[in-house]
Amino acid sequence: MSFLELNNVSKGYGRAGQRTEVLKDVNLSIEKGEFVAIVGYSGAGKTTLISMIAGLLSPDAGSVHCNGHLVTSPDPERGLVFQNYSLLPWLSVYDNVALAVRQVFPQLSKQQQREHTERYIAMVNLTPAMHKKPRELSGGMRQRVSVARALAMDPEVLLLDEPLSALDALTRATLQDEIARIWRESHKTVVLITNDVDEGILLADRIIPLSAGPNATLGPATAVDLPRPRDRKTLTRDPKAKAIRLRVIEYLLGEGRRKAPKAKDAVAQVEVESPLVRALREQVAGPLTTPAT
Repeated sequence: MSFLELNNVSKGYGRAGQRTEVLKDVNLSIEKGEFVAIVGYSGAGKTTLISMIAGLLSPDAGSVHCNGHLVTSPDPERGLVFQNYSLLPWLSVYDNVALAVRQVFPQLSKQQQREHTERYIAMVNLTPAMHKKPRELSGGMRQRVSVARALAMDPEVLLLDEPLSALDALTRATLQDEIARIWRESHKTVVLITNDVDEGILLADRIIPLSAGPNATLGPATAVDLPRPRDRKTLTRDPKAKAIRLRVIEYLLGEGRRKAPKAKDAVAQVEVESPLVRALREQVAGPLTTPAT
């Protein structure tokens, strides 16, 4: 069994007759220390998927295992960073992180708890803002607090639910670099939920697309076998990165976008190649391996 594993997981919402089947037969295997990005449409069920990994939701069918144990409830071994920060507004940066530390490590002395808290605040470069309240911080700084709080619990798995989607481009790029640095230093297993294929190429070891819903499921994984650390400017010109991007987008706009035809509809559905996919295909120089120079 892999370190993190989902077996035939399905999840829906609503009562009979008004039920929406969100995810269907999802299978996923992630090794310890691996960084995996799951890319998909808005509303396809990405947050539902990561909530089941976190233990916040239970699957209707199938199972989720982490480190050999069945996931049935939230656990500090799986740290979750939400899209909307989820900070307590009346607490400072320090106290938001320290609250998690006290809950997870009650056996530590107060001095050890303080040192532990300050270490992770420093890891996200927020020491100068340690005593500020969330309202005094920018959106990017608030998200750093969320990351620090999750890391301070020393989880086996770090779950990132579109943590950068609400940020401006410059702040997003800065935090992408921070996440890459933290992953290199901590060697955590990371699952990133995103709607940005380029973000997955920059950060992940593998990109796995999630098809459109209802009954969304995971498509074929694409290995991002590019050297680290990665430079986003170089990636825009790298034929190998372009080929990875094309493969993921082709699935999302092709097989991953198709809906099963209704029984009363006898007309076969025909997929026409998207202009975006066609343009990307024309940009790709050769196969996945970078041509020799």
